[in-house]
Amino acid sequence: MPPKPEVRMNLLKSFFGIVRILQILLGAGLWVTIAANKYEGSVHFVLFVAVFFWLLTLALFFLTLLDKQDLVPIVGGERWLLTNMIHDIAATLLYLSVIGIMIYKTNKNSFCNLKHYKEMCLYTVYLIGSVFACLTACVYLLSAIYGSCRKCQGQQTVV
Repeated sequence: MPPKPEVRMNLLKSFFGIVRILQILLGAGLWVTIAANKYEGSVHFVLFVAVFFWLLTLALFFLTLLDKQDLVPIVGGERWLLTNMIHDIAATLLYLSVIGIMIYKTNKNSFCNLKHYKEMCLYTVYLIGSVFACLTACVYLLSAIYGSCRKCQGQQTVV
């Protein structure tokens, strides 16, 4: 039986739904920015974190949107809010390391931020990646705080 349309609309209009959509969009912005350009070294970890949490957030969002969280073994059902909260905390912590890597890479490539520099320069790519990483970490942190507040109030659902 398909989920009721009001369940979908309630999620999409809720704070949680809007934050999840922002996480998906900002995470995609980060990994597309990095993957579309030449990268090396520790930026591989940045790309791994961005793609991993983008896919995981997408899966959690669609499971919640389709109201199928009860079908997920062990972490679904009445534990769904806790699962989402742990996901958001882990994403926040790993995105903090991503921010550090991106800021380091931006500073390391700041020498080529000159008007007449002829070689390929990744400064703007890393700068844009740093901004996306910061915004994404903030949104995950906001979602983790929201989930914690709901859990402390004794609620069992994300919406």
